[in-house]
Amino acid sequence: MTTSPSIWDRLTQAQLAVLSREYLLAGQLIDRAGMPHAISKFGREIMAEIAIDEWMGASPVYTRRIQRLLGFGGEDVGTIFKGMQFDVGAPHEFLDFRYRVHDDDHGEFWLNFCGALADVEPMGDDYVTAMCHHIEDPTFDATACASNPRARMTPVHRPPRVPAGRHPNCHWNVDIVHDATPLTEPTQAIRMAQTSAAQLPLPVVEDTDDGLSDYVRPIDPDLQFEHMSSGLLRAACDEFALQGHLLVLSFGASVADRSNVETAQAMIADQFVGVAGVVAQRLLRMIRRHGLVESGALRGPNPDSSATTLAEVATVFELHPAFRPLNYVGVYVEVLDECVRVQLGGGPAADEDGTGELAAGGWVHALQAGDARAIEAMARAVSPTAECRLIDSSVAPSWEIRLGDVAHPVASQVTLTEFSTGATFEFSTP
Repeated sequence: MTTSPSIWDRLTQAQLAVLSREYLLAGQLIDRAGMPHAISKFGREIMAEIAIDEWMGASPVYTRRIQRLLGFGGEDVGTIFKGMQFDVGAPHEFLDFRYRVHDDDHGEFWLNFCGALADVEPMGDDYVTAMCHHIEDPTFDATACASNPRARMTPVHRPPRVPAGRHPNCHWNVDIVHDATPLTEPTQAIRMAQTSAAQLPLPVVEDTDDGLSDYVRPIDPDLQFEHMSSGLLRAACDEFALQGHLLVLSFGASVADRSNVETAQAMIADQFVGVAGVVAQRLLRMIRRHGLVESGALRGPNPDSSATTLAEVATVFELHPAFRPLNYVGVYVEVLDECVRVQLGGGPAADEDGTGELAAGGWVHALQAGDARAIEAMARAVSPTAECRLIDSSVAPSWEIRLGDVAHPVASQVTLTEFSTGATFEFSTP
């Protein structure tokens, strides 16, 4: 993916630290964009089953990848907690995990704030119990299993909160029980391990001197991305984006198991529209806050000009985690005189739309089918007048985005995703 020149390559260490938190939160919004459609189609109980399969399939796969990328490993509690600090299921601040390691075999964590709970509590105790009991028990086991199959996560307390507003939101003990029967690798994770996403080579950590380049030291309970090098953060962002793609693939496979491939693909396409628009809104705020345009310099003298608006559209596309990692998705962006051109290349993501158990594929399937709604949602997060036109589908779909004269309504899938407090959540860190 390129603009001229590339924003991705020009981001500073401080900007990459901010983007890292946005990418983790985007992973949480993927779930929020998909589950309302699952509830509508199947009801609450089947939605919970789908969510369990989704996270059990993706989490062990991406946890091991992040361990290799950051150079840490082992079977101790600290290793489990380090993985959770780089997990889209635990985005910094939005799910304010706090960790304490007592020794290699014992530790605890608690949530001072849980944005996921803030989303679900207004829906009632049944939904809270589904998330905090039925979904968390097996998915926490799957996360722990990636490091040590004899690890056990046991709640001290968890929602529904009694008394109301109980703090911390939840509290868990983590113990390595050496004589316990080891947990088996989830069948969902075995299936996800066969995907092109799971087998993508790890990104290369560039050698920079502006921060830490690995995580081989003991766990830092107050880990801040600002302490890490730009080379490591750039690689980590690509891994966070890949975690999201693994979640989508696992979600689609789980839906297909309970219905059919066509239903799963339609639900994935709707999920894509919702998260595409909401994450684009968040990225636009970041772009404007940091004054980023396509040249990587401060914003131009006329922020309301159409040229600047198109530059913001292109920058949103380049930074959007749906289009990262570049060597997986294969989407290319070019800024022309009066439009932005988006072209779908031939990245390994296209290989996910095969046959058999993974036939539902991921988000790229919708793009390959010519469905431009997600691209429209991204562009209209910048300007509601954006128009998207398919210009070539002979080899790979290609679209032009131009600014029109009529403002379009926000897509219903975006509005549905905006119910999450993550849509407007403000990080306390810069």
